[in-house]
Amino acid sequence: MMREELRAFCTEEDGIGVIEIVLIMVVLIGLVIIFKKQITTLLEEIFKEIEKQSKEVY
Repeated sequence: MMREELRAFCTEEDGIGVIEIVLIMVVLIGLVIIFKKQITTLLEEIFKEIEKQSKEVY
């Protein structure tokens, strides 16, 4: 009985989901840090274009 519970506890995989999420977050944060300048430039260009087009509507 105790062996079965111990074996079930050792083979339980609930914690793997948390580890996967943490690793994905680390990779995403790393990519943002690496490409921060490019992302900032892209967003600035997008918002300038939005502002320009919104002025055309008025």
